[in-house]
Amino acid sequence: MVDYRQAGVDIEKAAAAKRTIAAHARTTFTSAVLREIGHFGGFFRLPHDGPEKPVLVASTDGVGTKLLLANRLGRLENIGEDLIHHCINDILTCGALPLFFLDYIAFGKLEIAKVEAIAASLARACRTYGVALIGGETAEMPDLYRDSDFDLAGTIVGWVSEDAILDGSRVTEGDVLLGLASNGLHTNGYSLARKVFAAEIESGELNLRDPELGESLADALLKPHRCYLNIVKPFLGEDSLHAMAHITGGGITDNIRRVLPKGLRAEVNWHGWPQPPIFQRLASKGNISEDEMRRVFNLGVGFVIIASKEAEATVSAHLRQSGEEVYRIGQVIA
Repeated sequence: MVDYRQAGVDIEKAAAAKRTIAAHARTTFTSAVLREIGHFGGFFRLPHDGPEKPVLVASTDGVGTKLLLANRLGRLENIGEDLIHHCINDILTCGALPLFFLDYIAFGKLEIAKVEAIAASLARACRTYGVALIGGETAEMPDLYRDSDFDLAGTIVGWVSEDAILDGSRVTEGDVLLGLASNGLHTNGYSLARKVFAAEIESGELNLRDPELGESLADALLKPHRCYLNIVKPFLGEDSLHAMAHITGGGITDNIRRVLPKGLRAEVNWHGWPQPPIFQRLASKGNISEDEMRRVFNLGVGFVIIASKEAEATVSAHLRQSGEEVYRIGQVIA
């Protein structure tokens, strides 16, 4: 006789994992959350003090193969921040503020210690930015994933006033591109980075301090994805703010192109900001062409604000006063 556990799925362990996640999720609840986790759906009351003519904005994403590196090194303490920050940034480009989040975690063989680390990281990021973690899915799927492997993804829902939606339609010729600094790869380009540093990963050299980087390769590669919500929030609704782009897969040019009207393009000054040394190390170690680096990595710019030329000085001064690094990285041309 064969049971589910012998087939590779431990129902009791799954129940324990869900209790662990629910305990962390509860710490993110606001008065808008109507039910505990455990129902077939999450319940969220739209707050009364929201925007006029509210529009819901949703986005789904994952962490990509950064998971493989973090898992291999046993460093999952920031992986939830990677996911939450990435998703917040995505809907922020539309002018939206986050409301709630649903996670998806799938294991080859469920490990409670990993669930604890991931759930704690997700909840910490949610609490920081006022996002309620109201549900999700935790699955054990032997044969689909190797025993030690897992996947992490999720869906965020936010809102924006219909009149304040940023979709690129306001962008005009002469607008300036203001780049906000990244702290490294964020969550993109890890398939290439893992290939470049395969020998160091295999030998353990990734954990050794690197004089050129001022830290270990592991530290440089696993820096959590930055969240730009609090930095950009003061400008939302301003007429001078015409569009925003989150620099993820496809790099600076491809992601800016997504918010430009037909007939306009971005002219980027590729020497207009300092690149974190991890990118130079990747290019030299992997013999990666300049064009390929630009297509794969953010190269030190994680988020771009497209604003009117008249507002450039005011926006830049405000950002710098708040301690943010901001660079004029180009302009919009015909």
